[in-house]
This record gives sequence, C-alpha cells and structure tokens, in this order.
Amino acid sequence: MAKLQKSIDKRNALIKATIELVNNNGFHATPMSKIAKMANVSPATIYLYFENKQDLVNQTYLEVKTKYTSFVFETYEENASIKIGFERIWKRIAEFTMNECEYSFFLNQCNNTPIIDESSRKEGIKHLQPLLDLWERGRKEGLIKPFADHILYAFSINPLSFLLIAQKQEEFRLTKTRIEEAFQSAWDSIKQ
Repeated sequence: MAKLQKSIDKRNALIKATIELVNNNGFHATPMSKIAKMANVSPATIYLYFENKQDLVNQTYLEVKTKYTSFVFETYEENASIKIGFERIWKRIAEFTMNECEYSFFLNQCNNTPIIDESSRKEGIKHLQPLLDLWERGRKEGLIKPFADHILYAFSINPLSFLLIAQKQEEFRLTKTRIEEAFQSAWDSIKQ
C-alpha cells in the first residue's frame, strides 16, 4: 500500500509541477528536466507515468478539466429553467476560476493555444456536455440565441478568463456586485 501511495504521490507531483511551469513559462519553455526537478523525481521517472511531454500535458489537462467540471456541475439540476441553470453553472465557473487560479490559468493556456492534441481536446469538451445540453434546450425553446456553442462560450464564459487575469494583475477586483454584473452581461449576450 505504501508503494502504491508513493507512486500516486510522484505522479501528482509531476502533474502539479507541469501546471506550475506551464503557467509560468509556457508549454515550449517547460522541458521535462525542469518538470522532473520541480517534482523532485529523476527525469526517467516521468516515463513510468507518461509516454512523452505531450502525453503528460494532455493527461494533466484532462485531470484539471475533470476537477473543473466536477465542481461546476455539482449543484446543477437538469430540470431547472434555462436562465437558472445557466446562472448556477456560470457562477460555479466564476467561483472555480477565482478559487482555483492555478488550474484556471492552466486550462486557459490549454484552451487558447494548440498545446493539447485533438483527441484530448474533444475529450475535454465532453466534460462540458451539461452546459451544451442546456444551450441546446434553450435554443429549442427560443430562449438562447441560435448560435454555435463556440460563439455562446466565447461571449458568455471566456470573459471570466479576462477578468481573472485583470484581477491577478491587480487592475480589477471581482467583488460580489461585479460578479452579478458580469453574470448579467453573460446572460444578455446569449439570451434571445
């Protein structure tokens, strides 16, 4: 049992180091040697858990995406009205974004650069299925604009990344009032 825990701890240390280094240096400036050093393992140890750097980043992305969507959809009720359902999801995304900054920055990097391979990206999108289903239901009911999911996401969810970066740079503070204003703007951007 102790050997299994030690193995899990090493893998988790590699994931944590990957997130931190990609966030601070970017994907291309994050060599496997730096990841190993930060995780306090030998470079050869990485290859016991991951095929290569791409596999490490893809698996890290999917783990973080799973944590993100588990949190986001934890309080979501499928039978809620479109606006209430969207509000619950959106506010959980905002909460995760503010409370789990390292994960949020990592996902933001992965979503805005081509570092994740296509199969991992498609797997990551599956994690958002409850939101996509809500939007589809909203389009059918005439409550959501008949736009593609990518457009709805770009105008209602992506602005949270901008606000998080502004907050990290201490140019802006996401107060409770501003979160309400941001949600209202997000809703206004997609409602019919």
